[in-house]
Amino acid sequence: MIDSNFIKNSKLVIKNVSRETLDDLNKYSLSILKKNKEINLISASTEKSINTRHITDSAQVIDFIDKNDVKICTDLGSGAGLPGIVLAILMKPKNPEFKVIFYEKSYHKSNFLKEISKKLKLNTEINQKNIFDEKDLSTDIIISRAFKPLPVIFEIASKNFIKFKYIILFLGKSGKEILKEASKKWKFDCEKKKSLTNDESLVVKISNLKKKNG
Repeated sequence: MIDSNFIKNSKLVIKNVSRETLDDLNKYSLSILKKNKEINLISASTEKSINTRHITDSAQVIDFIDKNDVKICTDLGSGAGLPGIVLAILMKPKNPEFKVIFYEKSYHKSNFLKEISKKLKLNTEINQKNIFDEKDLSTDIIISRAFKPLPVIFEIASKNFIKFKYIILFLGKSGKEILKEASKKWKFDCEKKKSLTNDESLVVKISNLKKKNG
C-alpha cells in the first residue's frame, strides 16, 4: 500500500503528496500486477516488492527535475511506464503542463500505457514506435530505466535528438566504472545520487553531452 508513511519512509524529496497522487500511484501499481498476468511488464519475482522495487525506484527521477523549468520528458523503451508514468503522476498536481512522451515498440505494452494514462488522466503521448527509427526529436529531459546500456542511450540522444537539456539514467553496481569508460569517448557533466532502493546502484543526471573527436 502506498500512503503518506510509505512516501516518508522512502526518503524521496517529495513534500505534501496529495491523497489523489497516492491513489493514482496505487491504481497504477495494481494495474501493473493485474496486466502482468497477461503480458510481461515486470519480473514475476518483483511483484511482491513492486512499490519499493519499481514505484519508489522510478520516483527518484523527481529529485533531479526542476519542476518550473521543464515541460517535456521523453521516456525511452518505456515498457510498463517505469519511470515515465510514475513521473507523470507525481508532476500532475505540480505542473499540469508537464508532458511525458513514451516510445515503446510493443503493441501490447503501448496499449497498457494508453489505458493507464486515460484511466489516471495523465498528460502523456504514447508512440508505438522503435526509438532507433526516429529522428530530429526534441525534448527537455530524456529518461530511461532498464532499457539499453549507457553507451547506447548516449548514441540515441546524440543521433536521434536535435535538442534536450539532460538525461536521467539508472545504473547498477558497476555504474561508476560505466561512467568512467564512457568518459573516454564522451564529454559530459554528471550529477550522481545513490539509489534509495539499492545501496550499490546510482541515479545519474547527464548534461552537456558531446562526443569526443577521434
